[in-house]
Amino acid sequence: MIASHVRASCAWVVALALAGCTTGTGTGGYFGGSQEPPPPVAPASAPPPPNMNVGDLVGRWGLAAYHKDADRPRTEVAARGQCSNAYTIGRGPTGGVLMHLADARETQELRLKLGADGKIYLGPEGPAPDSRDREVVTFDGRVLITRWVDPEVSTRYGTSIYVRCGTPGTAAAKRKTG
Repeated sequence: MIASHVRASCAWVVALALAGCTTGTGTGGYFGGSQEPPPPVAPASAPPPPNMNVGDLVGRWGLAAYHKDADRPRTEVAARGQCSNAYTIGRGPTGGVLMHLADARETQELRLKLGADGKIYLGPEGPAPDSRDREVVTFDGRVLITRWVDPEVSTRYGTSIYVRCGTPGTAAAKRKTG
């Protein structure tokens, strides 16, 4: 009777020892380690560019696009003409801007990001450039020109030109109300 208890106890100890060997992920000894695997690392967002902020982009914009650089002046005029049907860039809830990504029906919060290549990008949280980002080609406060990073999307949509629509206090707004 005592022998059966000893055998049962030994079997129990061996079972526990074997279970301990298979559950640890570290190298902490005979029973396996107690170290947990490292948590997955979220992609770090690129830092914001030093010379732009999202507040500069919030507002109403005339929008047009071109495929050939020679068409840029004509397209800028066409974009100004779109202010009666302006594209609105809103302020995002966490400090970005609300804009559409390629082929998206809903706006998404985007960030201004400085790429490792020194270029400025506008896109979702994460490192720059991302395939969903737009490169900011030029921005002077009144005209914003962007180009999609993804070559296929860039081929379809071309280079976008945004022209700021008149706001209270600007000459354009005064002409309309005067």
